[in-house]
Amino acid sequence: MRIRSALISVYYKTGLEPVLKALHENGVTLYATGGTYDFIHTLGYNVTAVEDVTHYPSILGGRVKTLHPKIFGGILHRRNVPSDLEEINTYEIPAVDLVMVDLYPFEETVSSGAAEDAIIEKIDIGGVSLIRAAAKNFNDVTIVCSPADRQLFLQHYIDLRGETTLELRRILAANAFRLTSNYDFAIQKYFSPVEKDFPEEINLYLHNGRKLRYGENPHQQASYYGPLNEIFEQLAGKELSYNNLLDCDAALNLISEFKEEDGVTIGIIKHNNACGLATRTSSVEAWKDALAGDPVSAFGGIIVCNAAIDATLAAEMKTLFFEILIAKDFTADALALLSEKKNRILLKLKPSVSNAASIRSVLNGYLVQTKDQEEMTADNWEYATTRKPVSQEISDMLFANKIVRNLKSNAIVLAKNKQLLGIGAGETSRVDALQHAIAKAKHFGFNLNGAVMASDAFFPFPDCVEIAFNSGIEAVVQPGGSIKDKDSIAFCNKNNMTMVLTGKRHFKH
Repeated sequence: MRIRSALISVYYKTGLEPVLKALHENGVTLYATGGTYDFIHTLGYNVTAVEDVTHYPSILGGRVKTLHPKIFGGILHRRNVPSDLEEINTYEIPAVDLVMVDLYPFEETVSSGAAEDAIIEKIDIGGVSLIRAAAKNFNDVTIVCSPADRQLFLQHYIDLRGETTLELRRILAANAFRLTSNYDFAIQKYFSPVEKDFPEEINLYLHNGRKLRYGENPHQQASYYGPLNEIFEQLAGKELSYNNLLDCDAALNLISEFKEEDGVTIGIIKHNNACGLATRTSSVEAWKDALAGDPVSAFGGIIVCNAAIDATLAAEMKTLFFEILIAKDFTADALALLSEKKNRILLKLKPSVSNAASIRSVLNGYLVQTKDQEEMTADNWEYATTRKPVSQEISDMLFANKIVRNLKSNAIVLAKNKQLLGIGAGETSRVDALQHAIAKAKHFGFNLNGAVMASDAFFPFPDCVEIAFNSGIEAVVQPGGSIKDKDSIAFCNKNNMTMVLTGKRHFKH
């Protein structure tokens, strides 16, 4: 189909000039609105203002420009329907063969923190209507609604010497309906965000897709959808993989538990679980003690820090092979040292807000829940035993409990002096999780006398506290809720152990 006339109304002028040049060379009549009219006119091309077609000015501060039968009739009339052609001629409506329109930047305006009045003004009405009209009539009209589609259109238009194919018009129509659907979803999301109350219907708007090298395994395909650049800035290293992104998510969930004003915290993640973590006043000491927790598993892991990385710390870290380091910032010297290995990924954290909802695909559907991310304090703990914990034990219990809620269930954490000594995670038995944690701690030379134990769920029997006591552990933090809590409490009282019940389970699957 040959293009003889075009309506152009774009917010983004990128890539428009070569399109205008090609249209001009093929003798296409141009119609345009406001700023687009001025842009085209400045380039020296003949262009007719929409107001001269409708004989009606832009009104309401630009809210109404193109919503007129003389515009939409020119787009929507069917070229093979005689009655449509008769009406077009009767009402002197010019045909429009190409509609080149994009939309106001609604999401960008929301992200900028603009006031609601400014956000509302970026809800496009005329643009969406023009796009839908042109896409609906794709048999006769070409719709171009994004800078990317401008390039696609231009290539075909030049190759076909002023024409477009039905196949191309159908592809562009699909892109157009995808754009308007996503645009409407973004607006709906702004007016009704998903928080703690879940509506009967939730639309998943997956955008900003980036193809990954492969999925969890090399034979699987994968993509990531989301605003990754809003979470961190990649300063060095190779492209993030599917498994890297899973570990990064686990790392950020973990480090968000620890405030910088309470000390420098460094964690080491392997397969979504912490294998080392420590909080210290010195970043170098935090690193050494985190690494000591499990120096074997740390190899090839993900490191996360709630503070900036300086050259001294970087020099200590660089001796270990690790894939990713996530930190609040990097000094220039630290960045230079750590970038010596070209594939090592360095990510600088940006201030961002975590999504309130967690979504998983199961059984051809989705499970949606609020995240287990409420700030953890000891304020509402129940001190269940005769011996109450001393301040150091409370501090270590909090430390351990923050870690255990970020591990795969069943999970046990052993800690002392704000250092992770051993974990058992992903076990089918809580006893196995504890024995694994004890074995890990002893393997790396830790003395468990005076250590604390945290469990992600209650103890169905007193066997875990018995095993813990026999290993030197004197303090236990757990949710409680078992009908046999009294048996575990009785054992603690008999052996001068202290136990607190948090009232909150932290299963993670």
